[in-house]
Amino acid sequence: MMAMVNLSLPAPAKSPSRPPPKLSSQSSVPLSVNRSVNFEPLRHRLIKHLDAGHLHKAISTLDVMASHNAHQDLVTYSLLLKACIRSRDFQLGKLVHCHLTESKLELDSVLFNSLISLYSKAGDRTKAREIFESMGNKRDLVSWSAMISCFANNKMSFEAILTFLYMLDNGFLPNEYCFTAVIRACSTSEFFPIGEIILGFLVKTGYLDFDTNVGCALIDMFVKGNSDLESAFKVFDKMPDRNVVAWTLMITRCTQLSYPSGAIELFVDMVLGGYMPDRFTLSGIISACTELESESLSLGKQLHSWVIRSGFASDVCIGCSLVDMYAKCTIDGSLDDSRRVFDRMENHNVMSWTAIITGYIQCGGCDMEAIELFCKMIEGPVLPNHFTFSSVLKACGNLSDSRTGEQFYAHAVKHGFASDDYVGNSLISMYAKSGRMDDAQKAFESLFENNLDSYNTVVDAYAKNLDSEGAFELFHEISDFGVEGEQIHARLLKSGFQSNQCICNALISMYARCGHIEAAFQVFNEMGDRNVITWTSMITGFAKHGFAARALEIFHEMLKAGIRPNEITYIAVLSACSHAGLVSEGWEIFKSMHKEHEIAPRMEHYACMVDLLGRSGLLREAIEFINKMPCTPDALVWRTFLGACRVHHDKELGEHSARMILQQDPHDTAAHILLSNLYASSGQWEDVARIRKNMKERNLIKEAGCSWIEVDNKIHRFHVADTSHPQVQEIYDKLDEMALKIKGLGYVPNTDFVLHELEEEQKEQFVFQHSEKIAVAFGLITTSRPKPIRVFKNLRVCGDCHTAIKYISMATGREIVLRDSNRFHHIKNGTCSCNDYW
Repeated sequence: MMAMVNLSLPAPAKSPSRPPPKLSSQSSVPLSVNRSVNFEPLRHRLIKHLDAGHLHKAISTLDVMASHNAHQDLVTYSLLLKACIRSRDFQLGKLVHCHLTESKLELDSVLFNSLISLYSKAGDRTKAREIFESMGNKRDLVSWSAMISCFANNKMSFEAILTFLYMLDNGFLPNEYCFTAVIRACSTSEFFPIGEIILGFLVKTGYLDFDTNVGCALIDMFVKGNSDLESAFKVFDKMPDRNVVAWTLMITRCTQLSYPSGAIELFVDMVLGGYMPDRFTLSGIISACTELESESLSLGKQLHSWVIRSGFASDVCIGCSLVDMYAKCTIDGSLDDSRRVFDRMENHNVMSWTAIITGYIQCGGCDMEAIELFCKMIEGPVLPNHFTFSSVLKACGNLSDSRTGEQFYAHAVKHGFASDDYVGNSLISMYAKSGRMDDAQKAFESLFENNLDSYNTVVDAYAKNLDSEGAFELFHEISDFGVEGEQIHARLLKSGFQSNQCICNALISMYARCGHIEAAFQVFNEMGDRNVITWTSMITGFAKHGFAARALEIFHEMLKAGIRPNEITYIAVLSACSHAGLVSEGWEIFKSMHKEHEIAPRMEHYACMVDLLGRSGLLREAIEFINKMPCTPDALVWRTFLGACRVHHDKELGEHSARMILQQDPHDTAAHILLSNLYASSGQWEDVARIRKNMKERNLIKEAGCSWIEVDNKIHRFHVADTSHPQVQEIYDKLDEMALKIKGLGYVPNTDFVLHELEEEQKEQFVFQHSEKIAVAFGLITTSRPKPIRVFKNLRVCGDCHTAIKYISMATGREIVLRDSNRFHHIKNGTCSCNDYW
C-alpha cells in the first residue's frame, strides 16, 4: 500500500529534493525533580475545580503550587490543557504551558499532542510546528494528524499535504482524522488533483464506507475544489451513516452551486428519513428557497411556519435567512414582511442588519430607508462588515449623495476596510454615479488589487460620462494588471467607443503588452484618425515583439503621413534598432532627432544608443560614446553598459561601469547582480562570494526569477526547480520527454548560464529546471493546437532556455510566445522573432 501511494503522488525523481517543512528544533526537557513536600491536598483541590468546570480556580491553584516550587504530574497537566482547549481559553492554555516548562517534567506524547492542538486552534502555527519538531521519536499518529489539521485549518494546503506524505514515509498508516484533514487541505482548485489521488488511496483503506467526517470532507473537496456537485452526490449516496451535519452540508452546497431544487429534494428526503433539522439546516433550506424561480415565497412561508413550530423563531441565523428570503421573493416590491421578521428578532447580528439594508436597496426606490437603517445600526453594539459598507455606499450612489457616502467610507476606513475590494468598488461606483469621475479614478487607483469588477465599474462610468482621456489611462492599467482585456474591449464597442482615438490608442498598447501584437495591429489598421500616440504605440509594440523591420516601416510611414515624432517615438524606434542590431540605422535616426525635428536627446535616448552599441559587441565604441555625452551619464546608462559587458564577458569594462553606478547609488541591486553574474560566467567564484556577502550585509535582495502562464483564466506561477504545483509529476515527466526529444534534434545544454559552482552534471540538471522551461512544459500538457503557448517571465530569459524552447517548438510543432523583462520572443518551427539577438 505504501509503495502505491509513493508512486502515485507527485514527487518527481528528476526534481531537486525538497526538505520537510522545517520546524525549529528544541532541546529535550530534563527529567523531573523529586519533591519531598506533600502537596496532595492542593492537587485534589485542583482536580475538584476542573471537575466542577471552574477553570480559572484550577489555574489559581496551580499558581499557588508553583509559588512553592511544586508542580503537578503529567496527567493533571494534560487535564488542564484539554480543559483550556475545550473552553477555547487559549491564553490560560499558554499559561499552563509555561508552568509545564518550569516543572522540568519530561513530556509524553499525550501532552505534546495537546500542546500542538492548543497552539493550532489559537492560530499560532509557528509554535505548533516548533512543538511538533521537538517531539522527535515521540510522534504518534495523533501528533501527525494534529499537525496536518493545523496546516489545513490555517490555509497552508501545501504544508498539510507534504506532512501527510512524510507521515506515510515514516511508516504511519492514516486514520479517519488524518484523511479528513488532508482532504480539507485539497479543497481548492490548485490542490484538487492531489485530492483525487488521495481519494484513490482512501477507497482502498475502506474509511469512505463508514466514516461520516471523511465523507463530509470529500463533499467539500469536490464542491470547493472542482465545483463538481455530481461527484459530491456520489460520495453522499455512498455514506452509510449520514447525520444531520452531512445532510445540512449537502443542502448548503447545492444552494451554493445554484441547484436549489436539489437542496429542496434533499431536505424532503432528510425529513422523511426521520432526521430532525437543526437551525443550520433550516437556515440553509430557506436560502435555497430564495434562489428558486417559482413558488419560492409560498414554500418559504411554509418553512417559516415550520421554524415557529420547531421553536427556532428567535434564532438569529434563521432570522437572517428569512429577512433575505422575504426581501428577494417579494411580489409587489414591498418589504413589509421582511421588515416584520427583522423587527421581531430578539437579537441582531451583522448579517441580519446587512440583509435588511441590502433588501431595501435591491427593491428600488428605498435607498433613503437603507441609509436610515445603517445610521441606526452604527449607533448600536453591532459593527458593520465590508458587505454592509458596500451596500450603503451603493445606496448613496443611487441617490447621488457622495457627501454622505464619504462619511460612511470614513467609518469603513476606521474599521479596517480601506483595502477591501467590495468597499472600494462601491466607492468607485458611488463617485461615478455622482458625476465625480476624478474621485472615482482616485478610488480606483487606491484599490489594493484591481479586478475585473473594478475595471468594469470604471469603464461603465467612462461610457456614461464620455470621458475618453480617462479611458486611455485605464487601458494602460488593464494591460499592466493582466485583466481580461478582450471583455472590456467588447464592453467599449457596445458603449459606442469603437471610433474613439484615445480608446483605440489604449487598445493598441494593451494588446501589445499582453502579447497579442496582431490584434494591436488590427486595431491600428482599422483606425481612421491616428495621432502621434497611435503611431508611437504601434512602433513600441513591434519593437518589443522583435519585429524591428515592421517597427521601422511604421516609423517611415508616420513621417510620410506628416506626423511629427516626439521624444517617446524616438525611444521606441531606437529600441527597435537595438533589439535587431541595426547599428547604422540607429545612428542615422539618433542624429535626425535634433537635425530634422529639433528634439534634444534625453538620458533615455543616450541609454538606447549605449544599448544598441553594447548589444552589437561594440563595447569600446559604447564607452567612447558615454564619455562624449554632453551630460553626466546616470545609473541607467551605466547599468545598460554593464549588462552588455556581462553578455560579452568584458570584465574590465564591467568593473568600471559597476564602480560608476555604485558611486551614484551604493545600494543599486542590479549593479551588484550584473557584476556577480559577470564574475560567475568567468568562473571567478571568490569574487562572486564577495559580492553576495556585500549584498547580504547591505540587505540587498535579488529578485527571484519567476515565470507564469495563464490557463483557463487562472495564473500558474513557477520558480526554478519548482515542485509546488499539483501537476508537478506530469510537468517533470513532460520535461524529461522534451529533454530526450530535443537532444535528439541537436540540443546541447549550455551550462555557462548556471551561475553557481556545481558539478557539470548538476549544472545540466539545474539549467533544465529553469522556471520558463517548467512553464512551457505545463503549457504543453494543458493547451492544445492551434493556440500558442504564452509564457511570461519577470527577468531576462537565459540563453539556454531560449535555445531549448526553440528546439521544443520544432519537436512539438507548437508556437511559443515568451515575454521576458526586455521583449517578446515569438518562437515557431525552431526560429525566434528576435533572430537570436536580444
